[in-house]
Amino acid sequence: MLDVLTWVTGVAALLLAAWCGWSASRDEPTKDWHFIGMAVVTVLALAQLVVGIVQLARGEKPDQGTTIFVAYLLGALACVPVAGFMSLAERTRWGSVTVAAGGVVLAVLEVRLYDIWGG
Repeated sequence: MLDVLTWVTGVAALLLAAWCGWSASRDEPTKDWHFIGMAVVTVLALAQLVVGIVQLARGEKPDQGTTIFVAYLLGALACVPVAGFMSLAERTRWGSVTVAAGGVVLAVLEVRLYDIWGG
């Protein structure tokens, strides 16, 4: 697994969480800029999924099993978009809180992916 991509995705997710948390503390809903940030983090997670699948196709194996690795990759990819859609339904500060929580969850998933791969 590309360790750099994993750490960049995790840090970007935490930055998104901090940004949306800041907006929530100021009683603001998610705005267009937040959705651009979510798109960037989602593209990083998509790149990670592609790299992970390519490495599996080349015969490399994660330490803790291929099935759980792929499941975590798919969960990491879905985490921020699902939080973004939920924030659209809740156009108050709680929408920002939802995205902040999604960013924290993605960061935790990144640490777990690193462990699963054998980091």
